[in-house]
Amino acid sequence: MAIHLTQSAADRVRNSIAARGTGLGLRLGVRKTGCSGFAYVINFAEQAEPLDAVFEERGVKVFVDPESLKLISGTTVDFVKQGLNEAFRFHNPNIKGECGCGESFNI
Repeated sequence: MAIHLTQSAADRVRNSIAARGTGLGLRLGVRKTGCSGFAYVINFAEQAEPLDAVFEERGVKVFVDPESLKLISGTTVDFVKQGLNEAFRFHNPNIKGECGCGESFNI
């Protein structure tokens, strides 16, 4: 079980934490929502929770709760800029389908 970051995603997280002046890394999870069932939740990790799985890649720590890890293990997080838009993108090998807008997924 692991979560991976592209160089672009790791750079974005590192730069954002430096600009904020606080944070241990990236907190990645999922919540039930949307037309397909689940959506990704991404925040800065201010502290580690007792049951978190912690991964480190490209100098960035990623914290994931155990329930979310069951759904997103093996996911690669990328950061993409397209014109004026920029966003994190998730390449999750576990998903069976996504909604039309790409905001939610099912397993």
